[in-house]
Amino acid sequence: MKFSILPFLLFFLPVFAIAQQRQYSTTDKQAIKYFSLANQSLDENLYDDAITQLQKAIDADDKFVEAHAVLGDVYHIMHQRKPAIEQYLKVIALNPDFNRSVYLKIGGEEIRDARYDDAEQHLEKYLTYPNISVQNTANAHKLIADCKFSINAVQHPVPFKPVNMGAAINTADDEYLPTATADESTIIFTRKINNNEDFYKSVKVDGQWQTATYLSDQINTPNYNEGAQSISQDGKFLFFTGCNRPDGLGRCDIYIAQKKGDDWGKPFDLPPPINTPGWESQPSISSDGRTLYFVSNRKGGYGGYDIWKSTLTDKGWGEPENLGPNINTAYDEQSPFIHPDDSTLYFCSNGWPGLGGMDLFVSRLSKDGQWQKPENLGYPINTSGDENGLTLTANGKDAFFSSNNLDGFGGYDIYTFELPANLRPHIVTYVKGKVADAKTKQPLEAAVEIIDLQKNTPVYQDYSDAEDGNFLATLTSGKNYGLNISKSGYLFYSENFSLVGHEAKNPFNISVFLEPIEIGNKVILNNIFFETNKFALQTESLAELDKLVEFMKLNPTLHIEISGHTDDVGNDQANQILSENRAKSVYNYLVSNRVDATRLVYKGYGKTQPIAPNTTDEGRQKNRRTEFKIISK
Repeated sequence: MKFSILPFLLFFLPVFAIAQQRQYSTTDKQAIKYFSLANQSLDENLYDDAITQLQKAIDADDKFVEAHAVLGDVYHIMHQRKPAIEQYLKVIALNPDFNRSVYLKIGGEEIRDARYDDAEQHLEKYLTYPNISVQNTANAHKLIADCKFSINAVQHPVPFKPVNMGAAINTADDEYLPTATADESTIIFTRKINNNEDFYKSVKVDGQWQTATYLSDQINTPNYNEGAQSISQDGKFLFFTGCNRPDGLGRCDIYIAQKKGDDWGKPFDLPPPINTPGWESQPSISSDGRTLYFVSNRKGGYGGYDIWKSTLTDKGWGEPENLGPNINTAYDEQSPFIHPDDSTLYFCSNGWPGLGGMDLFVSRLSKDGQWQKPENLGYPINTSGDENGLTLTANGKDAFFSSNNLDGFGGYDIYTFELPANLRPHIVTYVKGKVADAKTKQPLEAAVEIIDLQKNTPVYQDYSDAEDGNFLATLTSGKNYGLNISKSGYLFYSENFSLVGHEAKNPFNISVFLEPIEIGNKVILNNIFFETNKFALQTESLAELDKLVEFMKLNPTLHIEISGHTDDVGNDQANQILSENRAKSVYNYLVSNRVDATRLVYKGYGKTQPIAPNTTDEGRQKNRRTEFKIISK
């Protein structure tokens, strides 16, 4: 973020105004002469010249309070923190009541220099003066809160062992803002060469990151900067920030590009209401691709830069919503990263209590859909400097960030570290699959839908890739999911994943071969559920049943047999009756949803048609199933 000069000048105006007065703490003519020349240089923003002249003024009279005060201000402008603090301390030593604003200024500088005890004392002293403005009082209290938090945080450090990601990714140039796909097969980051920002990518082969390559001429440009990106979990879509581009709506806009084979398609500017004539940047897309988090200074915020979100609807992206006072403050919030669990948000802020500058925070979504007040990631993950741009792997264990404060290859390098367990998101795994024609084995573009079976709501809706048939979706632990894959002219595929108590150590990898609609072909309805020894349909079955209803309506000439099957445990006659009743329950549901009964038959087969040995729990579970078979078309 660019430094805003106007608030700074207003903040330091009380001392700069000294230049306009004629009564000084010194009578030395040489000192006053150099002081006047310094202020002329300040009028022209010639800060180096001003420093030289102020030092000459102090050499002429070391007790020249005004010269020390202005020199401290100039060092602050030049981001030279330690000499600024030194000058402010001399002001206080020479005249403790010279100007109360010195205590507020030195407090801010000392926080950025990790001198938290000293900063707290100076800020408390500042608040003892009368008639302080409401704004400055609030600012002082905010800085004191930073001091108190920091003193405690430094005394209770969190585990932090950053590891440089190596020469395959890092160079003597700046590398930053890394994001990875859910399967950790690809990482995309920004590299800055000769003040031009472009995207690079690295792929992981046999557990090793390969030498990063230029992402694409379709996305990178020679005349504009591309950065602050978010890649969808399957690696198909890239959201990024482009500034001052001729096709943009504002100073910085959010763009989207889609993967096309080994390259990317031409990006396009997201339309209103996401982009405006103002400033929109730093996108982060949810795992289902339907909620976009981003940063904006648009009207309606809490001050500075706020984090907003927009949800994709049938009519396009919805009106952005501010994430509210539990996330945004009167200061700046930036670099949002929504984890694939879709309920844990990482971001940076200089508004919440921290160690100085921008700190990293995590907030969690409560059961009522509200973001909780954020938690500082702690020291030494956060320091007195600026930390931002944190992203995580889908497993929530490993974090990426960039830094120029560690031993690296030069400039900003990308590092990874293991996030402390209490700061991690919910456990997430992923299902990665490939869809193909069962006969030709050729890849298919098919509709892929994953449903939360308890809520009967989709959590993922997309298509497998037309060129290779691949798809990837993330799944949050603690839930049961149903997977349906469908394509016109084919029988649909059904599968389920139980993540209740799942530790997410191993993802789900599946190959799906869709059968054409031909007589005799079958589908196992893996998401039809019954209680043990009962035939009443459970509510978790509704999504699958509705899929079957839709399939029958899309194929109005088909006739099917619905069959029920059991394992070999128990009485054969009881199993036969149970299997028939379960098939009948599915039949009744279809008929009640206007599927012509003349197109349906149902039958129970008991234990007579096993598809796995009945010698294990897993095998018996596979044999307890419901199927349908094409009997005419």
